[in-house]
Amino acid sequence: MKRTHSNGELRLSHVGQHVDLVGWVSKKRNFGQLNFIDLRDRSGICQLLFDETFSETLKNVRNEYVLSVSGTVVERKDKNPDLATGDIEVQVDQVTVVNEAKTTPLIIADETDALEDTRLEYRYLDLRRPIMQKKLMMRHQITRSMRDYLDNHAFIEIETPMLGKSTPEGARDYLVPSRVHPGSFYALPQSPQLYKQLLMISGFERYYQFARCFRDEDLRADRQTDFTQVDIETSFLTENEILTMMEEMMKKLMKEVKGLDIETPFLRLTYKEAMNRYGSDKPDNRFGLELQEITSIFEHTEFGVFKSVVEAKGSIKAIVVPDFAHITRKQIDAFTNLAKKNGAKGLVVLKAVDQDLTGSARKFLSDDEVKALYETLNLKDQDCVFIVSDTWSRTCTVLGALRNEIGQQLGLKKKNEFSFLWVTEFPMFEYSEELGRYQALHHPFTQPMEEDIPLLDTDIETVRANAYDIILNGYELGGGSLRIYDNKLQEKIFELLGFTEEQIKDKFGFFIDAFQYGTPPHGGLAFGLDRIAMILTESDSIRDVIAFPKNANAKCPMSKAPTPVDPAQLKELHIQITEKEKTED
Repeated sequence: MKRTHSNGELRLSHVGQHVDLVGWVSKKRNFGQLNFIDLRDRSGICQLLFDETFSETLKNVRNEYVLSVSGTVVERKDKNPDLATGDIEVQVDQVTVVNEAKTTPLIIADETDALEDTRLEYRYLDLRRPIMQKKLMMRHQITRSMRDYLDNHAFIEIETPMLGKSTPEGARDYLVPSRVHPGSFYALPQSPQLYKQLLMISGFERYYQFARCFRDEDLRADRQTDFTQVDIETSFLTENEILTMMEEMMKKLMKEVKGLDIETPFLRLTYKEAMNRYGSDKPDNRFGLELQEITSIFEHTEFGVFKSVVEAKGSIKAIVVPDFAHITRKQIDAFTNLAKKNGAKGLVVLKAVDQDLTGSARKFLSDDEVKALYETLNLKDQDCVFIVSDTWSRTCTVLGALRNEIGQQLGLKKKNEFSFLWVTEFPMFEYSEELGRYQALHHPFTQPMEEDIPLLDTDIETVRANAYDIILNGYELGGGSLRIYDNKLQEKIFELLGFTEEQIKDKFGFFIDAFQYGTPPHGGLAFGLDRIAMILTESDSIRDVIAFPKNANAKCPMSKAPTPVDPAQLKELHIQITEKEKTED
């Protein structure tokens, strides 16, 4: 079995050449004395032409048979402009059936009729589809570009352990029982956070790793149980230097992978600006519909809903959707349900018609308030106004969710547009009603902004972190921070988070000990490789850019994992499954 060319590379310049090709039958067409076969490999499709002497040989050949052929490249009479090789075909003089194939349970083509469960069960066939191969090949281009940039900027690739210690990092750990140490468990890494900081203490200064990470959490379209981070850490760099370097890397990536020149520096929004303007800490700024503050308009209102919010020093915000006054009662009800789903008590919807406002709330508004709304929001005839009043954070979040939904419905989110930005100055802490105390918004090793350190003793809610997220088209591509490198400050943060001295020693003892031996100022971030690949391949699900993903129930339909194991294995690990646990499972 020989191969001189890939199927997708043949062009008019190859006419007259004798070639050897291999691949899978993508399509077979019988025209009496002539047979045509589209032969597919990773590079593309080439049409093969067989005369009547091959009729018997090809009689039983069907889709997905593996063939080896030899023949001469000739110019096609009926060219196919939709095919890269559409100007030529190969006139075959020799063919070998390398392997046969059963009828496949799904169509092997860009467009397939298979449901996702079938695609995942027969993933090895799903991955033969050209569109899927292109996605994974683009993922390879992404990793190659990022690795090349980091290698050329003095970063060193270092692997960290897969079996480590269970530490509180925000999600549930996947635990691995130890046979050698009965009753003890390793944890698969949620991220290499502690190790990468230890590598800075070790003096490597610039590290990166394409790290496999594991989190036992509910899945969604852009989340998997096991995923890949491009993990990066540096010493002796400022936040601005880190962000600038990462912008350069993404600029290079977009040029090499998508052929696009993107502008740098990226837009930088503080957390508060992002929430005020877009209602999200991962804003999609490909379209407008920005939130607008209108609380001052209703300082003396008689409208009870707004009046109670003003008195409680809450927030009233609005978004204006141009030429949207034609929406129906059914649509308004759907938007209202979305608002309530995100925590709002209700939603005020007003339509601008003939210099007045219409809607169920209009009768509660004074003429002066209507006039002020027109002026402040710059309303035009047939505009639609959505208003939410609540606490500042809830008002932002609810209108942010509405903005995203309306943007989606109106087709304002173009998959072939790419808009990067940074969100900075996140809150250092968030209050957990469940725990009854503050917890770190990111992780307990994040450096507070220097000017806010005195507020740790007086006003913990207002402390900002030296933390930053990189956003693309409303998705968080990655995030990171400058890290605490002062032992006393780290102890204080642990204390504020409610850790006892015993808990600190148990969970982070080895890490805290390392801080006593000259820790450099350091910081970094991690990119979600799968998410980058999902966006750049214009996929709807992260599963499309992972070779063998789990489904929404965290199962692998192909291998059927997770599955029960042999009782003998459990015995070796000193684990016993109770009947109650079986029932719950």
